[in-house]
Amino acid sequence: MPTVTANKLQIEYESFGSDTAPVILLIMGLGAQLNRWNIELCDALVGRGFRVLRFDNRDCGLSSKLDEAGVPDIGRALRSGVPPDAPYSLEDMAADCIGLLDALGIKAAHVVGASMGGAIAQIVAARYPERSLSLTSIMSTSSHPDLPPPSSGAAQALLAPLPATRDRESLIEDAIRRQLAVASPEYPTCPNRLRNQFVEEHERSFHPRGVTRQLAAFLASGDRRALLATITIPALVLHGADDPLIPLA
Repeated sequence: MPTVTANKLQIEYESFGSDTAPVILLIMGLGAQLNRWNIELCDALVGRGFRVLRFDNRDCGLSSKLDEAGVPDIGRALRSGVPPDAPYSLEDMAADCIGLLDALGIKAAHVVGASMGGAIAQIVAARYPERSLSLTSIMSTSSHPDLPPPSSGAAQALLAPLPATRDRESLIEDAIRRQLAVASPEYPTCPNRLRNQFVEEHERSFHPRGVTRQLAAFLASGDRRALLATITIPALVLHGADDPLIPLA
């Protein structure tokens, strides 16, 4: 897959469809590589006449890793109630998205984000309205402090340490357990498909320190309600009725 320099980082991306078609930019969430946007979805969108871009966020997949920034102590931040000392912000990650569009000579795109990627997409739509044709925020949040918390199982899946035995199979099984804890109870993913996804991700890149830095950026991002109120482009919010990680209010 190709790589471009965006916002002074190397960003791995993949493009589907005609270079002249309207662009959909797909932004994935915490620690999730570009392959989480499955080929079937990308092909379906191309079939509707779009060019589709999926990419690895910074600190994930095959994009630049920021190990020189260290690893924030998430546990201490949660215990103290003080936001973690994040080495970068969701605003920086939104700027990465614009940098990718710049590098590819794309003036504007339909911006679609899932989970933390939805928060990044919200920032792109608010900060760069001239580059955003529309916003679709999927299973994400405004980070309003009074919203209901995750279920205990989902919170544990998000924050639990890696298994003591860090061989390939143990890590893949751990990733599957975490995913099942935050996934839809009504529409379970095919077990074989889920395993194949995490095998592919593990073989492509395994970088837990980057996930911790991304989580710090998300936790430090703060309440975005005022920013969201400035969005003027067409926007769609998609959310599950029984989301254990980001419950409906």
